[in-house]
Amino acid sequence: MSRRRTLIARSSAGERHYDDRRTAAACAARTPSQERHDLPEFSGHGNVGYGRGHNLAIVQARSEYHLVLNPDVDLDRDALIDALDFLETHPEVGLLTPRISDAQGRIQYLCRRYPTLLDLFVRGFLPGSARRFFTQRLARYEMRDVINERDIVWDPPIVSGCFMLFRTQVLARLSGFDPRYFLYFEDYDLSLRAHDVARVAYVPHVRVLHHGGGAARKGHRHIKLFLASAFKFYRRFGWKFISREH
Repeated sequence: MSRRRTLIARSSAGERHYDDRRTAAACAARTPSQERHDLPEFSGHGNVGYGRGHNLAIVQARSEYHLVLNPDVDLDRDALIDALDFLETHPEVGLLTPRISDAQGRIQYLCRRYPTLLDLFVRGFLPGSARRFFTQRLARYEMRDVINERDIVWDPPIVSGCFMLFRTQVLARLSGFDPRYFLYFEDYDLSLRAHDVARVAYVPHVRVLHHGGGAARKGHRHIKLFLASAFKFYRRFGWKFISREH
């Protein structure tokens, strides 16, 4: 068996589906024709939040690796093969993030330096006409000076939750996502904690397509969730208002 096939075989320890919208009664009422797969499915728990929902799968994980993946992400054909190959040859890495592009093939700069309150306000709430006055600040926050198509970047402080490939033992040591975040900042929190137990790597030859974005501009309820999670995040890791030290 080729090295790449071996990597896929070693990592294939099962897939689980979690539905936070379907009630237990609705699941019980499904007909056989509605069953499209043999994969385990867990439901009836309701919408418990992004991080806590992922934790339902994480505690069940018995694989060597565990992928946190958003449903709005498409993988390149060899993305997982290349990612697993990198992890096999770099045992010190516990969390991998790929090159993430939009539908036009442009890089989405989703690796982050530690955010100041000003960074979050400018990026999340100012209109585009006003954000242009903060171009250099946002570029630094989004690590545009080091993220590119070619170079591996070691230990970016924060990576996107749309694709986080972990060694399962690292994720277990971290106890998964902090369930206190219902939505937003759970990936920031988990990224920063991951540095305590392993190295983190941005690997640009691992490529994915992300159809999402703009989460901070989705209406009053989402803004409230964003602000509540930001408060939890800064209480834990420390407040930064304008400083660019990170």
